Amino acid sequence: MHRWTTLDDVPADLGPTVATLGNFDGVHRGHHAVLDTVTSVARDRGLAAVAVTFDPHPVAVLHPERAPQEICGLQRRLDLLEETGLDGVVVVEFTREYAQLTPEDFVVQTFVRGLRAQVVVIGHDSRFGLHNSGDADTMRELGRVHGFEVIVPGTLGETDHGVRAWSSTALREAITSGDVPGAAEALGRLHSVSGEVVHGHHRGRELGFPTANLAADSEGLVPADGVYAGWLTRPGLPADHPDHRLPAAVSVGTNPTFDDVERSVEAYVLDRDDLDLYGETVRVEFVQRLRDNLRFTSVEELMEQIGADVDRVRELLA
Repeated sequence: MHRWTTLDDVPADLGPTVATLGNFDGVHRGHHAVLDTVTSVARDRGLAAVAVTFDPHPVAVLHPERAPQEICGLQRRLDLLEETGLDGVVVVEFTREYAQLTPEDFVVQTFVRGLRAQVVVIGHDSRFGLHNSGDADTMRELGRVHGFEVIVPGTLGETDHGVRAWSSTALREAITSGDVPGAAEALGRLHSVSGEVVHGHHRGRELGFPTANLAADSEGLVPADGVYAGWLTRPGLPADHPDHRLPAAVSVGTNPTFDDVERSVEAYVLDRDDLDLYGETVRVEFVQRLRDNLRFTSVEELMEQIGADVDRVRELLA
């Protein structure tokens, strides 16, 4: 998949396209409904499938005090978009000046001239142009004026866990409340965070449960504090390597027993004390939240609870 940072980078010989736009934060199943339509129509018609996305998030530029936390970082977003079968993604730098484009100016600049779109696929709730004044009806009207077809896939429903129609907002709420099974249903995969493994307080190793501590600048929305069953994946290893994906007990938050104040994500790989992960970038996936973080009156009580947590994780991941 080609990755372009401006419309000017799109090669002239790409040819006409089937195109879409969106923030695609999380690349969840609602996004997939749009993206699958883009790729399938493109294949049927022999056209290139292209998505336009934005960085930073428009709200972070226009209303930074209300900026949502990213579900996944830009690099992860692009990797996930590549998995959908797109031929290319244009990452447009979102600025206040860019936000002043009228809906028609945006469409002409992006889809008519930039991508020579024959078909534009747009989500039913997508907005674009000055003051978000453009919507699906606007796009249909502009399609009639400028000669491209518009397809609007239908609304998708709730997950079994009650996450309302698949949206980044609902998904964000599920993750921050600790409902990682609900998030996984909306995503079509496990939610994860990625980061470099750094040195912590080394208490886990002293207690017999060495943990991989993720750096504070890790990518991905960290779920609610608590203890989780999960997986630690090592992207640097081949997918068929026995240590590529490992079962893990994951702790999120501060450590109240030791009066820590910094929030962290740390993963204990079950039954392994031989791993040297420092400096390696890993991905931690969340399967199920087991419990809240608790303050224990003694180290012995803490170790007993960790042992019970590890047994529960082993059962869940068996």
